[in-house]
Amino acid sequence: MAKFQLKKAVNGEFHFTLLGADDQALLQSEMYKQKSSAENGIESVRKNAVDDGRYERKQSTNGKDYYVLKAGNGQVIGQSKMFDGAASMEAAIAAVKSGAASAALEDMAG
Repeated sequence: MAKFQLKKAVNGEFHFTLLGADDQALLQSEMYKQKSSAENGIESVRKNAVDDGRYERKQSTNGKDYYVLKAGNGQVIGQSKMFDGAASMEAAIAAVKSGAASAALEDMAG
């Protein structure tokens, strides 16, 4: 079962990671100054994850595939890790689509 981990960085900012059933990172957020903003980001992932049009599939300069998930306004909500191939990337997108809406929240931010 997928879960969100909400954490506080050493600089006092907040970020979250969506983990898949195997505890592998599927999506990582940007840094947020306020915990409530990070929590809003999680809700935005829950809302936008099912819409394939919200995923922008990209390739890094070293040829690795990755994706970003965007909100309806075009703002990036989160980014994936780098994958060795498009098939692995698509499998991760499928896991986000199926798991984000019901993913539990593990608040490690204190």
